[in-house]
Amino acid sequence: MVAWLALAVYLAGLVTAFGVRTWLHRAATGDSGFRRGAAPFGGGEWWAQALFGAALLLGVVAPVLGGTGLLGPIALLDRPVFAVVGLVLAVVGWLAVLAAQSAMSRSWRIGVDPDEHTELVTGGVFGLVRNPIFTSMTVLLVGLTAMVPNWVQLLALGCLVAGMQLQVRVVEEPYLGRTHGTAYADYRARVGRFLPRLG
Repeated sequence: MVAWLALAVYLAGLVTAFGVRTWLHRAATGDSGFRRGAAPFGGGEWWAQALFGAALLLGVVAPVLGGTGLLGPIALLDRPVFAVVGLVLAVVGWLAVLAAQSAMSRSWRIGVDPDEHTELVTGGVFGLVRNPIFTSMTVLLVGLTAMVPNWVQLLALGCLVAGMQLQVRVVEEPYLGRTHGTAYADYRARVGRFLPRLG
């Protein structure tokens, strides 16, 4: 039962964070916000995209395997209290993703176009951390992992964290540095990457 609830939360998160958000962005700007091009095979951007894709897929597979009984939980992590805490974290993470996306307003993008110049968003939640969407996605997946503590869900979490690190460090930060220069350097110096005051 918990695995199916986790799947429902996860799918609702995907639909709202990708589908609904894309629709709202297109309605407001005439643009989908998607900037996913064909990254050179084997490079940092390619690996970031591959790891994100794996995380998204495994995030569906894990609760299905758990819910059908095809894959049992890791005994050490299989506790009712973890499932309850996990549900709270998953819902908080999901809502935080939506709030952070909304805070980006017209600058919201999935991916990077190196020739595009968008506004540097530094206010609100972006004044606490530079990548609140990724931080919130991690909270969501940590919550789901507590709800469905099997090795596939742990792998999904690992793929998300690795892909997120590559995307930010190899793709987004160099782009923002080139595009915004000293404004981004100042912002980077005072605001943490994923957690306040860290990175």
